[in-house]
Amino acid sequence: MLSLTSPTQLHQHAEKYLLAGNYNQAASLYEEAITIEPNIKSYYWYLGLILLLQGQDVEAQTTWLMAIMQGEPEQVEAWNSELVKILQTEAERRERIEEHSIAEKIRQSIKEFSPQNIHNLLHLLQLAIKLEIYTGENLQELEIIEILQSEPRIEVNLELLLESLKIVLDYAPNHPSTLDFVEACLPYCKDNTQALLITLLPAALDIGYSQKQFGVAVQLCKLYLQLSPNNTEVIGHLASLYQNAGEYEKGIEVAKLFFSLVEGLADQVFANRQILRGLMTAGGHWEESCSIHNRQESLVKLLIEEKPVQLDAARIARLFNANFFTPYIKDNPINSRSIQNQLMQICQNNVDISEQKIVNRYFQGNLARKKQFETTKKLNIGYLSHCLRSHSVGWLARWLFQHHDRNKFQINGYFINTNPLCDPLHEWYLTKVDKTYKSNESLQLAEQIYQDEIDILIDLDSITLDTTCDVISLKPAPVQVTWLGWDASGIPAVDYFIADPYVLPDSAQKYYKEKIWRLPQTYIGVDGFEVSVPTVNRDQLDIPDDAIVYLCGQRGFKRHPDISRLQLQILKEVPNSYFLIKGISDEKSIKSFFEELTEEEGIDSSKLRFLPIVFSESIHRANLGIADIVLDTYPYNGATTTLETLWMCIPMVTRVGEQFAARNSYTMMMNAGITEGIAWTNEEYVEWGIRLGKDEALRQQIAWKLKQSRKTSPLWNGKQFTHEMENAYTQMWQKYISS
Repeated sequence: MLSLTSPTQLHQHAEKYLLAGNYNQAASLYEEAITIEPNIKSYYWYLGLILLLQGQDVEAQTTWLMAIMQGEPEQVEAWNSELVKILQTEAERRERIEEHSIAEKIRQSIKEFSPQNIHNLLHLLQLAIKLEIYTGENLQELEIIEILQSEPRIEVNLELLLESLKIVLDYAPNHPSTLDFVEACLPYCKDNTQALLITLLPAALDIGYSQKQFGVAVQLCKLYLQLSPNNTEVIGHLASLYQNAGEYEKGIEVAKLFFSLVEGLADQVFANRQILRGLMTAGGHWEESCSIHNRQESLVKLLIEEKPVQLDAARIARLFNANFFTPYIKDNPINSRSIQNQLMQICQNNVDISEQKIVNRYFQGNLARKKQFETTKKLNIGYLSHCLRSHSVGWLARWLFQHHDRNKFQINGYFINTNPLCDPLHEWYLTKVDKTYKSNESLQLAEQIYQDEIDILIDLDSITLDTTCDVISLKPAPVQVTWLGWDASGIPAVDYFIADPYVLPDSAQKYYKEKIWRLPQTYIGVDGFEVSVPTVNRDQLDIPDDAIVYLCGQRGFKRHPDISRLQLQILKEVPNSYFLIKGISDEKSIKSFFEELTEEEGIDSSKLRFLPIVFSESIHRANLGIADIVLDTYPYNGATTTLETLWMCIPMVTRVGEQFAARNSYTMMMNAGITEGIAWTNEEYVEWGIRLGKDEALRQQIAWKLKQSRKTSPLWNGKQFTHEMENAYTQMWQKYISS
């Protein structure tokens, strides 16, 4: 009979009922135990817990308080601790089995008896996020920040504290209390700054690059540097984050500090590149940019001579885009491609060594799959990019996704750093692929591509993103192709680079590592662009109706002083002409840059107009209509902007060079059936600019030809372009299978 059982046995039976969820039986046994031994306080604690679990909150509190009130102060403190320990054990059990609501309820009770228990409060914080009831105010309501800031400093489990910090950063990075929480955690990490770094830096990079909250990311890095002022890892990223936040001068200053602190050659290459990035992105710092670029080239050449073979993953990744700005500064592909190819060979060698097992597994697995290939199956195509969203690449690549033949091709999308909550174009891409995979981790992406048995992997980023380069260098797919995002990367793991007869002539193959695969007419084809209602007009800009309006809408790092001088020379020779300048850059430095040039060229700076950025692409295109002529940049042409100009039927002038980036507008104009405005020398560039400015009939003729080209040009035929790309994929695969 239970009545004859000892209280200890009653407790053991009751615990079993509690674990089984049989609360009525458990409560009866504890009531019996209390009757037998009323002085054993733990029976009251367990009985109250069971009442709490049954939803009888008031009864639970009454049971606990009645038992506590019977003791002396020192007894009350001990009983309190005993009660908290029992409740905490049950809360932890509920958390392990993911019964978060029950755990939260128990921990709220713990808070009543131990309001300053920081570990319980941190668990409550985590539970609020898991239950999605976190508002950002919880840190104040729970008084966590106040307790952490109290003196003398409390003892805290650092692992729990940093785990809580990570969860808050993931869930509510933009709430003001989050930065306060980070700051409150700093004193507890003084003796373990590395643990804080592992928590804080990945969160800052995700908040910055994936969520585009660069200001918050900057603040996180600055907070960390309060503990470790010379941490080069954080300083290097802080330079980029400042630059992305539009705080160019601070970004340049921090990048220079970064360069002064690093010693190894690979680190110096990256740090110097960070300085160059700031200068070029701001625009207008051309003399210093060229000086820093010369140093960059020297550093890269020294690295090539050194041939390091034990670089870690982070250093390899940073070398991939070390030469990113070279084609913006000079048009010398024989030299620049040679340096790029040699640098990429170093990166590839280090990847092959550091990730030898993975690289070999992919190679052997793909080789075995090749032998078993069924000729009747669909080709499995994978697209890898961080740009399949509202981005130039996203706007241009969409027609390929739209028109793909799903009877012959399986289409997979591998998306990096995407934030779909506020990007309709990205959401559109998700509907156009058979399978979606998202990650910011290169090893995870590569493994998924390999597991998905992708036949041909299309890299849309080239060296614009190190994560993409990391994936490509592991060679998870047997055939790998670069298209659209930039010039070819030079990574040995890439088999082909998509081009056309205009953008890269036959002679270009000698300085490319990849095999150039030329499509018959154009390497890009679109069905057109959405155009909205313009938000600028001549009245707003104080420009007469009969004036000739030139426009150049490019980012700051495309505004080479040589081409800008030519543009101003055109302006000088065309009466009643104005020059509209638009593009992402530092407004102050760009204005200063052009004011200096106008003074040098003897031009009235009142003929210049600086247009603000609009963040709607369709409005941006509509606003192009204010221009009579668009003046292209050199040595790095427009690409998306050129297509948009031609679609808007606006005459343009482009300077053709040797490198891929200097021939983009040339191929697009040729494929639109326009030769007027194509210049092969600086003199021709100025001549075309002046002629188009003075000859209204010629401008009208070009506009008419451009409008007619919409009916027949391969440039405006996304379906035909897709067919040519699919033919290329099929032929690439046949070459691979038969090789």
